[in-house]
Amino acid sequence: MPHRLTIAAAARALHSGQLSAVELTRACLERIAALNPTLNALITVTAETALAEADAADRRRRQDEVPPLTGIPLVLKDLFCTQGVRTTCGSRILRDFVPPYDATVTRRLKAAGAVLLGKANMDEFAMGSSNETSHFGPCRNPWDTERTPGGSSGGSAAAVAADLCCGALGTDTGGSIRQPAALTATTGLKPTYGRISRFGMIAFASSLDQAGSLTKDVTDAALLLQALAGHDPLDATSIDTPAPDYGPALDRGAGGLTIGLPDEYFGDGLADPVRAALTAAQQTLEREGAVFKRISLPHTGAAIPTYYIIAPAEASSNLARFDGVKFGHRCANPRDLRDLYCHSRAEGFGAEVQRRIMLGTYVLSAGYYDAYYRKAQKVRRLIADDFRAAFREVDVILTPTTPETAFRLGERTGDPVRMYLSDIFTINVNLAGLPGLSLPCGFDAGGLPIGLQLIGPTLGEEVLLQTGAAFQRATDWHARKPDLPGPAGR
Repeated sequence: MPHRLTIAAAARALHSGQLSAVELTRACLERIAALNPTLNALITVTAETALAEADAADRRRRQDEVPPLTGIPLVLKDLFCTQGVRTTCGSRILRDFVPPYDATVTRRLKAAGAVLLGKANMDEFAMGSSNETSHFGPCRNPWDTERTPGGSSGGSAAAVAADLCCGALGTDTGGSIRQPAALTATTGLKPTYGRISRFGMIAFASSLDQAGSLTKDVTDAALLLQALAGHDPLDATSIDTPAPDYGPALDRGAGGLTIGLPDEYFGDGLADPVRAALTAAQQTLEREGAVFKRISLPHTGAAIPTYYIIAPAEASSNLARFDGVKFGHRCANPRDLRDLYCHSRAEGFGAEVQRRIMLGTYVLSAGYYDAYYRKAQKVRRLIADDFRAAFREVDVILTPTTPETAFRLGERTGDPVRMYLSDIFTINVNLAGLPGLSLPCGFDAGGLPIGLQLIGPTLGEEVLLQTGAAFQRATDWHARKPDLPGPAGR
C-alpha cells in the first residue's frame, strides 16, 4: 500500500526502483478520490499536474542524483501561493484567486522535486481551532468523522492522518500545526519564527505566523525542514543563519537531556486521559536516559488575552488589502467606493474573521492603543523572558499539546472563548517565537489521539528532533492508523 509510506520510506523505495513516483502519486490520488468526499481535507486537487510532476521526477531520478523529496506527493495548506493554482485561504473573498507567483516554500518544494497534489482545507484566513470557519465547509477527523481534526491546518493534518499524501505543509500562528497534529495522531513541527520564509504565505498575524509541517513521523519532519529552512531575502523577517544538517540529531537519543515540566501546564482543566498519557510519555523518556525537572513559566496565564489582542490587531491591518478593488470578491453594483468596501468585505469574510477584524481595529484605535495593544506587547516580552530563564536550566520543555482530545463538530462554534481555549498550551510558543513539536503519545478510551508538545529554545529544532525521534523509536503511537475504507483495503 504505497499511500501508507512515510516520506523517508517512499524515498528509499523510489531510489531502489521498487516504486515509481507515478505509481505513488496515483495511489495517493485514488485515496483522495475515495476519501476526500467524506473528509473534505482538500479544497483543490491538481491531479493532472501532479502526475506530470511525478513523471518528470521519475525521469530525473533515472538521470541524476536527486534530493530525497524528488517524487514525494505532498499537500500545501491553501494559503501558500501557487502560480496558476487557486489559493483561497478558506475564504469566499479569495474563492477564485489564482496567484501569479509561487510562495518561497512552494518554489523550494518544486526545486526539491516534490509532487504537489493540491491545496488543503483550513479555517478561513487561519482563524480558528476546528476547521469549521472554512468557506468550503468543515474538515473531518479521520479518527472520528463527527469530530474536528483541529485547526487552522485541519485539512493538512487530516490528509496526512488518512494517508492522502506522504506529508503536508501548514502554518502555525497560535498552535495551528501542533493542535491538529495532536488531534489526528500526526507529527507537527512549528519551527522558530523566521526559520522558514513567509514570502507568498497569505498573512494573518505577521509577527506570529510561521510555516511548518505535518508528517507521519519525526524523520519526515526533519526532511521537510531541511528542504525549507534558510534565509530568504524576499522576507524581511527571515533569519539570516544557515540551517544545520538536521539528520544527525535523529540518532542522538535522549540520554543526557534535561527536560522541563512547567507547573502551569499540568493544573486544573487538563483531561485525565491526557494527564495519564503525558505521565507515561515522561516515563518512556526517562527510560531512554532523559532527566526531568520541575520548572515555572509564571506568565502562562496571560497567553490567551495577550494573543487575542496582538493577533487580531495584526489581522485588521493585514486584511485591509481585501477590499474588492484589485483582487478577490467584489460585490455587485456598488453605489460608491464606500459601498464597494462595505459590501465586498461583508459578503467575502465569514463571521470569525469579521469578529477578529473588529476586535483588532478596536484595540488599535485612538484612546485604546496604549491600554490594550502596547500593554499586550509588554506582557509578550515577559512571556518570552519566562522561556529564556527556563532554558538556562533545561534543554527542552514537555507539555500537553491540547487540554483534551478532539471535540465534536459544532460543539464550540457558539462559544468563541471556549474555542480559543483549545490553544491554551500552544499560544505562548508563538508569542515567544520558539520552535514547538507535537507528537502522538496515546489514545483515550474512545480511541481518540492524544499529543504531547516539546518546546525548544530559539533555533532549537535539533534538540526537538532529537527528543522526538528518541520517543518515537521507543513507542508506536505515531504508526497507528485510523480505520478507513479506501483503495488497497484498509
